[in-house]
Amino acid sequence: MARDREIQAHKEWLGFLQPVGLVVSPTALNNAQMSVNRNVVDLQQRLIEVVNRDFSSYSTENISIISDFAEFTVEVLDWQAEDLVDCPEDLTVSLPEYGEILQPTYAVTDPDNDDGWLMLVQVISPGTDFDRVSEDTKSTGWHASPQAKFERLLREKEIPVGILCNGTELRLVYAPQGESSGHLTFPVQAMCEVSGRLILGAMHMLLEEQRVFNAPADRSLVAVLQNSRKYQNEVSTKLSEQVLDALWELLRGFQTANAAVNGILLDDIAKNDPQHIYGGLITVLLRLVFLLYAEDEGLMPQGSIYTRNYSVTGLYERLREDAGNYPDTMDQRYGAWAWLLSLFRLVYDGGCHADLYLPARHGQLFDPDEYAFLEGRSRNTTYKEWELIEPPRLSDDIIHKALQSLLVLDGERLSYRSLDVEQIGSVYSAIMGFEVKLATSQSIGVWSKPKSAKSSVTVVVSVDEILANKANDRAKYLKKVAGCEISGKSLKELKQAKTTEDLIAALGRKISPQTPTVLPAGSLFLQPGEERRRTFSAGLLHF
Repeated sequence: MARDREIQAHKEWLGFLQPVGLVVSPTALNNAQMSVNRNVVDLQQRLIEVVNRDFSSYSTENISIISDFAEFTVEVLDWQAEDLVDCPEDLTVSLPEYGEILQPTYAVTDPDNDDGWLMLVQVISPGTDFDRVSEDTKSTGWHASPQAKFERLLREKEIPVGILCNGTELRLVYAPQGESSGHLTFPVQAMCEVSGRLILGAMHMLLEEQRVFNAPADRSLVAVLQNSRKYQNEVSTKLSEQVLDALWELLRGFQTANAAVNGILLDDIAKNDPQHIYGGLITVLLRLVFLLYAEDEGLMPQGSIYTRNYSVTGLYERLREDAGNYPDTMDQRYGAWAWLLSLFRLVYDGGCHADLYLPARHGQLFDPDEYAFLEGRSRNTTYKEWELIEPPRLSDDIIHKALQSLLVLDGERLSYRSLDVEQIGSVYSAIMGFEVKLATSQSIGVWSKPKSAKSSVTVVVSVDEILANKANDRAKYLKKVAGCEISGKSLKELKQAKTTEDLIAALGRKISPQTPTVLPAGSLFLQPGEERRRTFSAGLLHF
């Protein structure tokens, strides 16, 4: 419980600051035994004394500015004066193609490396926007923002940690080699106010002298930044697995919807072009990921009409509430899929009403005609020909489970805004390389884990074909066709199995949760291709 409270506390201040990219993760902060001190009255007074000494010439009333960064580090962060070194010559980067020279204002000494630097500091003109190209550089030099220039400097010198300061804001930048950067911005004025004591405590927790220079190696600022990326990689792997679960849920949902209309929805496609079904399901997931990211970034309409009638996160909250109130009848409730289809149409065609305005986006991803079966229409029809449609009857239970796989990780709500490009890319990688197949006999999914893979993938095998093999050949058959190895007591039971029930009992934990029951003949299922089986997890991590 204490661990959960600390993680929640870190999420609170990170939520206020809204970092761009990944800088620090709550899990890494907690594992380093870092906690935010909320009792910072004395610290806040020290900050106020520093920012109030000489800021009137730079700003209007009520705006506090750090006018002397070196003094700030000594008086507020408890650094030593010698920790900051005026720009050393070896940290200058020349860009002759732009006629520009990049250099930090200060370099921070590394107590463990006499010849190295811990971080760089760039102090720019008070109030300058970190992320905007100044008018002065539009006519000459490199047309880039202060943030972009500072990142270039950090990468050129292979020093991943830096601080950017414009007096009114303090930004911690992390730009490791070969990875996308992240930054966390602390507003000075807010830290001088009572309501901003939480973020002042967070800033001090990260940058105070003990954390930067004297903490144990695994709890230093640099270590926390590095470990945050490692934990994010774990998030990528888990999210990828859950996205695949969502793909299976959607396939089951459409198969049930197909049965409800006596095969009119999918039978012809399943017979002649099953990969069209696969493409449609992938498209649904990619649309949802796109929208979840856009909503977290505030790129979708903010009014009540969108939130109450179209939002993906709003839909999930409703379904979550319904699942709590009506857990036994969620598979008999409908409406969520129609909600999503309305949203997909809105993004494609645009729309406006009262406080809702969204311009038409068009494009292939949201094109209603690309996969007409998603709307219950026949292939090669156009959505403009159909004034009314009867959406496939996907239950609210299916949509709830699919959205939960995309939004909840280890019991906690996932923020797509905090995910890096590589993490979002892993979602795409997770669902590639599969084929939609039609079971010709009773089948079951088993775990397959080749030696070269780091995690397992589900391979569907025929129950009848396993039983048709001689008792001593069944394990060899499973290993050959599915990469599934059986040993010990399970191997003995596999040899003795005479019925489907016997076989399922023998396979036990080797059965994949993606096929919790035996698939009858005629069922649709996902089967990984040969390349997918060999490179399953490597593809997730290096997409």
